[in-house]
Amino acid sequence: MKKQFPILVIVVLGLFNIQCSKLPTINIFPDSKDIELGKQFDAEIRKNPKQYPILQDRPDVKEYVEANGRKILASPHIKYRDKFAYKFEILHDDSTVNAFCTPGGYVYVYTGLLKFVDNEATLAGVLAHEIAHAELRHSTRQMSMQYGTSFLLSIALGDNPSFAANFVAQLLQTGALLKYSRADEDEADEYSVKYLQSTGYYPGAIKFFFEKVSTEHTGGAWERLISTHPLPQDRLNHINELVKAIGNPEPTEENLHSKPYQEFKSHLP
Repeated sequence: MKKQFPILVIVVLGLFNIQCSKLPTINIFPDSKDIELGKQFDAEIRKNPKQYPILQDRPDVKEYVEANGRKILASPHIKYRDKFAYKFEILHDDSTVNAFCTPGGYVYVYTGLLKFVDNEATLAGVLAHEIAHAELRHSTRQMSMQYGTSFLLSIALGDNPSFAANFVAQLLQTGALLKYSRADEDEADEYSVKYLQSTGYYPGAIKFFFEKVSTEHTGGAWERLISTHPLPQDRLNHINELVKAIGNPEPTEENLHSKPYQEFKSHLP
């Protein structure tokens, strides 16, 4: 099968060039490439502590977030649980209210986000949204749609490692890794609700994050968030419709876990 892959890629790329409008969700990369790219992104992030300051001396914070993420990864809707890395890191930057997930499941959460949300369920909703981007392979799908075929072929076949590494570094530097289409964002919202259904958290909790952002955002940090995660009102309406479709459960302390989360927040660096 591996010997046939280059031919298969060339055929798919030909179809992509000719019939792009008929194949809006094409992804020329195998899922093994998501794993490989994820490792490269992680290595690049660790090489740049000024831009990505990983919190080193508070393993308790990392463990709390990771435990939250593991509940999501237990969802029956998770496809790549045993294939993607799904490692969690905390970035010590209070001015950035955000989180992101690379291809292959490397999840990064800013302390600014941890301090901004008000309960554990909302954090879970945001993490579930980012995990959905990895599960649905949105990054490599976006690459397949946006870049030239010869460029992609070099990366997909893995015949030029330095070229791929430079490409990864460029994506991080420009922020392109975090920019998804509106359809991708809607799909990640939908799967956030699906994933949380099996956790005991309020399934639509990500909406509390969006609602708070829409009423409180000011300054450059918020502009960066909005540029990568657009928040039109119909996106919030979509989440409410998804929650209504599963019986419209009510948010309570039992499914939000506000009190233990406030205790966690009080000990953040």
